[in-house]
Amino acid sequence: MLQKQKLVAAIVRKLEEELAVLVRAAQAARDAATHEESKPEDQHDTRGIEASYLAGAQAARAGELKQLISMYKFLPLRAFRAGDAVAAGALVELEAEGKRQFYFLVGQGGGLSVAVEGLVVQVITPRAPLGEALQGKVEGDVIELESPNGAREYEVLGVS
Repeated sequence: MLQKQKLVAAIVRKLEEELAVLVRAAQAARDAATHEESKPEDQHDTRGIEASYLAGAQAARAGELKQLISMYKFLPLRAFRAGDAVAAGALVELEAEGKRQFYFLVGQGGGLSVAVEGLVVQVITPRAPLGEALQGKVEGDVIELESPNGAREYEVLGVS
């Protein structure tokens, strides 16, 4: 199975790339907000205010990304053994509808997916429906989740 160190390194790289793009966009929005052409022409002209709101939101998101990067850099990577139950830090291999899927269960930062060694891994949190259903499960367990498209069955193939 995939090494978690490589997975975490790929996640950190992806977050750092997103942060770099966001920092450039925030700087552009900040420049637009303070540019002399952004000065209001009349009381209804809000270009400068809108640009400053955008810059503020981008700066907040950049702060969130920095926190996630730090969390991943110091994330303890527990070694799961055969028979261990799914818990935070687990890399879980599932089978659903004949397809293998990989999920990395962490405390925050869910929704991200990365490709490592030809495998796509989805980051989920314990608060996500699948993350919640997986906690405490072991290899061989089957879970069923309801979705808008109907029930879906997952078999736990591995926990590492």
